Amino acid sequence: MRKVLVTGGAGNVGSALVEGLLNLADVEIIVVDNLSTGDIRKVPVNHPQITFIKADVNLLSEISQIMIANRFDYVFHYAAFVGVQRTQENPIRVMEDIEGIKNILSLSKNTGVKRFFFSSSSEVYGEPVTIPQHEETTPLNSRIPYAVVKNVGEAFCRSYLQEYGLEFTIFRFFNTYGPNQTQDFVMSKFIHQALKNEPITIYGDGSQTRTFCYVKDNVDATIKAWQDDLFVNDVINIGGATVITILELAKLIIRLTNSQSEITFLPPLKDGDMTRRQPDNSKMKKILNRDLVTIEEGIKKLLEDERFVNA
Repeated sequence: MRKVLVTGGAGNVGSALVEGLLNLADVEIIVVDNLSTGDIRKVPVNHPQITFIKADVNLLSEISQIMIANRFDYVFHYAAFVGVQRTQENPIRVMEDIEGIKNILSLSKNTGVKRFFFSSSSEVYGEPVTIPQHEETTPLNSRIPYAVVKNVGEAFCRSYLQEYGLEFTIFRFFNTYGPNQTQDFVMSKFIHQALKNEPITIYGDGSQTRTFCYVKDNVDATIKAWQDDLFVNDVINIGGATVITILELAKLIIRLTNSQSEITFLPPLKDGDMTRRQPDNSKMKKILNRDLVTIEEGIKKLLEDERFVNA
């Protein structure tokens, strides 16, 4: 039986990862989340393979007891203070996550963890100088606190490999959405606004371009990278390849929901709302060896999911 720690396991991607891991019979999962942005209802706490512990990874006194007692084989560190507007309004709270990264890595090294998986972000790239954004050739040039924390986390991963031999894989997530996503994020916010026939609110003129990754594609790729020992001590962009403007996304959602919503425009966000974002996801596609869920297919999946519609 392999023992796995998932921090941030009550969040959007973390909870989906936990669900995906439950397809493996030989895995025991400890889920740790302080529930500051996560929700316990997203975790199947009654499943025999799962133990949920409410704890803050940024507090060494809390996370050390858990990791020393359990001696995990693998760690997925997904805990983070997230959300563009939330992170802009609470920059010091964002920076505190560096302590959590240091705590988890140090404890992983000291307790015999075999491989450390770190959830980084497309935000580390900042405003792209080249498109698509490639893991090795695109500079990491964002200065917003959230991106700085993720970049620091990546540097810590490499440093722990060099000094202590702790193997890692870094996932740079690009706009992953799914049924457990809160309305702090654009896809979920737009759909819920449309379902209520409320105005769909866009920051700026909506010309910003994004790609969107359905959460099952994210989870399938990350679990397979673990299971098959792929891209060890490497970085993988995890994201969709189809580019769409935010305005086009709003119009697509209105059409698919048969909504009466109108589109309204708000002043642009001060920081963190990059004009373009598109991953080179060739590594991810190599891992999956299948087509990704299209944006339209993904929206339809959300509309068919009671967890999302009734949230």
